[in-house]
Amino acid sequence: MKISDVLRSKGLGVVTITPDETVSGLLALFHENRIGACVVSTDGKSVDGIVSERDVVRSLHTDGTAILLGPVSSIMTSEVTTGSAADEIATLAATMTNERVRHVPIVDEGGGLIAIVSIGDIVKSRLNELQSERDQLRDYISQ
Repeated sequence: MKISDVLRSKGLGVVTITPDETVSGLLALFHENRIGACVVSTDGKSVDGIVSERDVVRSLHTDGTAILLGPVSSIMTSEVTTGSAADEIATLAATMTNERVRHVPIVDEGGGLIAIVSIGDIVKSRLNELQSERDQLRDYISQ
């Protein structure tokens, strides 16, 4: 199965934030959208970085509450692992595990942002695949 299969069921919506938005604004965005990470983008199409709840917590621990008034760019991860809709789900899952990331932006051939996939999306897809295989085997045995 490919990431495009995940995107068909999940959809292509992706929440972005500009690098100059405050960390406090980021937290509001997380709350409003019930998400744990978002892509940092100056134009909503490029991937300039990614920022997660983990980034906020680590920065709070090291730098204190002053980070809440600072820009998202000060806590974001700039070196972002991305994937494509053509990637195999297993390959992306292995990448997420090896690089210890929970969210991967999905980009088109030109590098434009089209979606974001979480480890939860990958697990859900795999569980659906296993359920389908189980049902097919059950039907086969019942015949």
